[in-house]
Amino acid sequence: MTGRAVLKTSERVVLHVVMYTLAAITVAPFFWMVLSSFKELSDILTYPPSWWPKVFTWDNYAGAFQAAPFGRYYFNSIFVAVSVTAGQLITCSMAAYVFARLKFRGRDLLFYLFLGTMMIPGQVIMIPSFMVLYWLGWIDTYQALIVPGLASAFGTFLLRQFFMTIPRDLEDAAAIDGCGRFAVLWRIILPLARPALATLAVFTFMGVFNDFLWALIVVSSEDMRTVQLGLAIFRDRYQTDWGQLMAASVASTLPILTVFFFAQRYFIKGITLSGLKD
Repeated sequence: MTGRAVLKTSERVVLHVVMYTLAAITVAPFFWMVLSSFKELSDILTYPPSWWPKVFTWDNYAGAFQAAPFGRYYFNSIFVAVSVTAGQLITCSMAAYVFARLKFRGRDLLFYLFLGTMMIPGQVIMIPSFMVLYWLGWIDTYQALIVPGLASAFGTFLLRQFFMTIPRDLEDAAAIDGCGRFAVLWRIILPLARPALATLAVFTFMGVFNDFLWALIVVSSEDMRTVQLGLAIFRDRYQTDWGQLMAASVASTLPILTVFFFAQRYFIKGITLSGLKD
């Protein structure tokens, strides 16, 4: 082997070692959570800690689902996450099409102002949003959990960047055949934008399903609690049932893992292609 080949091989080995090390550091907490969900409480609190449980037990899962109506919590979280995801796919795709294809005075300025809202921390608008929902009588309802998230500047930006990579000739051909704007969007743009739509769907579903703070603010009754709020019942002022908390946390990640598993091909492709054109 020449010196250049040896250098390339060495660089590749170092790169793989670094990548596998970072991946192990990232995945380690998840594996610890899964393994701890099968441990007894005394085994979890053992010092020095051990990865593998001395005795595998399913009692934590049974106790977690008996401690609270997690079936109701799951329904609330999934219903809210699916509703917000569907709403963002509709609103963001229409807004992105307008900013990517239609020409009107002030379009770019309006887009940059719209994009600038991403710089505003969510905590800043929580109180005004809560007041609006209170005046509407929507506190402790599904509307409070769903409506504020139906539009997204990030989703609009992501789809707009992808739409700009689609050749205009396809739209011109569709227009010659008599398609209007909505027909072009529905029949031409959206089918070609499946990777970007899947990417937005995964991001949105994960964000909404994992949200804790906003649900904590607008939800007060047990029937409206989400999974993330339900996890808080395992921790009180004096002690935490770590075994049941780990079991409930593992169960709460299953919908997200399922969504990502089925959408990962489009997700990776969408991330790759969405930034190809300014």
